[in-house]
Amino acid sequence: MALIALAADKGAPGVTTAATALGAVWPRPVLLAECDPSGGDLVYRLPGMDGTVLNPSRGLLSLGATARRGLRPEQVHEHTQKLVGGLDVLTGLTHGEQAAGLTWLWGPLGRALAALPQADVLADLGRLGAHPQINELIAEAELTLLFTRPSLDHVAHLRERLALMTGEIGVVVIAEPRSYRSSIEEVGRIVAATGVDAAFVAGLAYDPKGAELLRGQWGGRLDRSLLIRTARELAGRLAARVAPGRAPAAEPPRARGVSTEPPRPRSGGLSR
Repeated sequence: MALIALAADKGAPGVTTAATALGAVWPRPVLLAECDPSGGDLVYRLPGMDGTVLNPSRGLLSLGATARRGLRPEQVHEHTQKLVGGLDVLTGLTHGEQAAGLTWLWGPLGRALAALPQADVLADLGRLGAHPQINELIAEAELTLLFTRPSLDHVAHLRERLALMTGEIGVVVIAEPRSYRSSIEEVGRIVAATGVDAAFVAGLAYDPKGAELLRGQWGGRLDRSLLIRTARELAGRLAARVAPGRAPAAEPPRARGVSTEPPRPRSGGLSR
């Protein structure tokens, strides 16, 4: 099906939170793949299907250990796990030093993820720039989403990054609810002025309470959060774009992959 790469150029706009939220409401089968060479968060921050922590030895690292003689799409699911609610995840490296032995992996991984027949793939790449080899995975993506905050420094870095990108690119603004539409419009004008052919500029709400719900910190109903409401709108738009021949779900999907009931407190956070 489709591989979508999610990344940022500057600071911590919340790529992992955004990727998890999109996966939770994606209107078709989806795999969330944590492909940040600097190391991932999900294995320590979100509960597995049985409510316990995910297995840190099963994921991208174990997949890389078995794939040196070739990586086939059907091998990927042998190394995935499920979050509470059913979202499939390929957890990432636990620290950046592990990436030194996997510089060869990103191209084959991108091709395998792009060829998965059963599901779309949302690949969380974290912050770009430190590991140029990740560009080999980006080259296999049908669409790359660059996330930014609407501040001057973030948008300045976004403009520089856009000039380096190829393929189909979308921009997602992590915007405060009070200035949601105006922030998206302003970033859209700046992107248009660069002359870079970005496919679209869209938004996702900056919603700390929704992010806490997503990682099991707060009671209440996750489906009602601004984060999930805007994620659902964005997910529908993206899913239609990468597979225009498929009809969207008949009803807006409930958040999956995370519990929407009042959870037990957990430590840590996802935003980065």
